[in-house]
Amino acid sequence: LSPLALVSIIMKLQCVAAVLCFVSGVVMAGKYSREKNEQKPAGGEGKGVEFRISKLNQVWDKAIRMQLAPVRLSELHSDLKIQEKDELHWKKLKVEGLDESGEKEAKLRQNFNVILAKYEMDGKRDSRSLESNSLKDHDTKEGDMFDDPRLDKLWNKAKSSGKFLEEELLILRREFQHHKDKIHEYNIVMDTVSRTEEIHKNVISPLEADVKEHAVLQKHTELKEKMRDLNQGFERLRKLSHEGFSEESEFREPRVIELWESAKRSNLTQDELDSLKEELRHFETKVEKHSHYQEQLELSHQKLLHVEALGDSEHIQKNKDKYNTLSEKTREMGYKMKKHMQDLNNKISRRGLDHNEL
Repeated sequence: LSPLALVSIIMKLQCVAAVLCFVSGVVMAGKYSREKNEQKPAGGEGKGVEFRISKLNQVWDKAIRMQLAPVRLSELHSDLKIQEKDELHWKKLKVEGLDESGEKEAKLRQNFNVILAKYEMDGKRDSRSLESNSLKDHDTKEGDMFDDPRLDKLWNKAKSSGKFLEEELLILRREFQHHKDKIHEYNIVMDTVSRTEEIHKNVISPLEADVKEHAVLQKHTELKEKMRDLNQGFERLRKLSHEGFSEESEFREPRVIELWESAKRSNLTQDELDSLKEELRHFETKVEKHSHYQEQLELSHQKLLHVEALGDSEHIQKNKDKYNTLSEKTREMGYKMKKHMQDLNNKISRRGLDHNEL
């Protein structure tokens, strides 16, 4: 080839390379743009999009296809809203350089994995097969309600003891259900930690090894705390089952009792405890109201199925509207309740830490 021909070929190749780089840049920009990862929420131009983060919408869409039970779907929505809030907050921290160690990012990733496992959306069948929706316990065999021999034995003994009124048995059952859910959550976190350790076995540098070792130690510390809480929770159930409810009991709702017990173990001053107790009373009202809405949502769903089976189009639409309104309200209340609980947990742990440092 002549020199001119070679120059011509080289120029053509450079043009092709430039075009390919531009196309690749456009594709990558689309892939990692804010618009792609932070989608518009439902309403307006973003109609039909439930969350501002793409992966959360994918989880939500999958849950719809799986036809999760109404109450369980509502719980998932609340969990995803909390995850969305935390991830958007983390993105701001990252921009400001406030998560250089990646600790908060790792915690977010773990929380997301826990959500996937909790609702059996992590691609593996949960052998424990625990159903966290307590309203479906009527499908469970009598005497084998909580999928745990110790809990089942304790529950059957309490139920046949004659120490509890019907209303008190319902409250006690919620306590047992809450403990069952906590066992399930512990198992999920433990499984997540184990998988994380497997992924991070291959270490490239000593610095990376130190960072990973610190992260693993933190996760094991978290597991130990959860196990301690489980042991204390079971001991409380055992005592409650043997002695019955006391009129001096501060609270009735399991989650509120757990927060109060945690607060008493921390180094809060008496004034701080008194203030927290009042806040917990308001929170307990919120929890009870949310539980009531969950029950109404389940009843509304059953009624809607019954009307749809009859084929009355007028009544179908009327019941569907009522069900959709209840569903929206239950999700909204669930998010507010979980956010309030998250704030209370942070307040208790932060104040306890402040005092311990003094």
